[in-house]
Amino acid sequence: MPNRLVVALAYDRLSTFEFGIAVEIFGLPRPEMGPDWYRFAVCAIEPGPLRAIGGFQVVADGGLELLEQADTIVIPGWRGAGSEPVPAALIEALRKAHARGARLMSICSGVFALAATGLLSGRRATTHWHYVDRLAGAYPDIRVEPDVLYVDEGRVLTSAGSAAGIDLCLHVVRADFGPEIANRLARRLVVPPHREGGQAQFIERPVPPAHEAVRFAPLFDRMRERLAQEQPIAELAREAGMSVRTFLRRFKAATGLPPGEWILAERLIRARELLETTHHSIESIAGATGFGSSATLRHHFRARLGTSPAAYRSRFSQDARPASSR
Repeated sequence: MPNRLVVALAYDRLSTFEFGIAVEIFGLPRPEMGPDWYRFAVCAIEPGPLRAIGGFQVVADGGLELLEQADTIVIPGWRGAGSEPVPAALIEALRKAHARGARLMSICSGVFALAATGLLSGRRATTHWHYVDRLAGAYPDIRVEPDVLYVDEGRVLTSAGSAAGIDLCLHVVRADFGPEIANRLARRLVVPPHREGGQAQFIERPVPPAHEAVRFAPLFDRMRERLAQEQPIAELAREAGMSVRTFLRRFKAATGLPPGEWILAERLIRARELLETTHHSIESIAGATGFGSSATLRHHFRARLGTSPAAYRSRFSQDARPASSR
């Protein structure tokens, strides 16, 4: 059985929302997810009381010794967002955990605690848009990505502002248990099942007004059903009962993306699902998802995800995950 222990850091003036994300994703009992679901513990990085923002205190399960057992360590938003030093004992414990093979992930300004370890040197990382300049100035050896939701650098992962931490945690669940489990968990949380890490932090209106949702939802379903086909804008506008100009404006208002970009994102999501769950050839998957050729699929995979379809399948396919997580 794989080690599924997730340990979240707690400290005085704890960032409540980011800590709550870790608890919600990894800390709640979820028997419907099977016997190998995550175990969860809270690590106090210093003596109490540990006062969280909002007026309550956290009682931890233990101290830094918990990091010696953790498979995954979650660092919530860090107090002071880089203006306060990170305790030397925590830095050393995180370095040792990483050297042992643990996965380290930060949410929002938690990246400053992670950066203090030196483990992000030469790597890509992100944080809330409000802190990107501060992070880049303090750690010029980090390749700061200012306009993405999260960055996966293998065993070191970082996310942007608070809600992007949910996306990163679901990404981790997807890697550990596959898309079906991740999608089931997302439904429980009432959040989108997957947003690409490379998606911009700024979306004009990520949630459509009620009347737009009613009009566009059936069209979204039909568009997903025919990803392998060409979908001319004029035809989509006709289906929506709008002029092309009105359709383009209202589609972007509802989704944050032009129709072509939305279709591309949906094609990549479907291609990823097929790579994870089937043994179809990459050429076959390219055809089934509307990319036309494996070369075009590889191009978009590399541009959006920073990897190749073959490498993605090697890491995320059902065959690549331990049998107990399938």
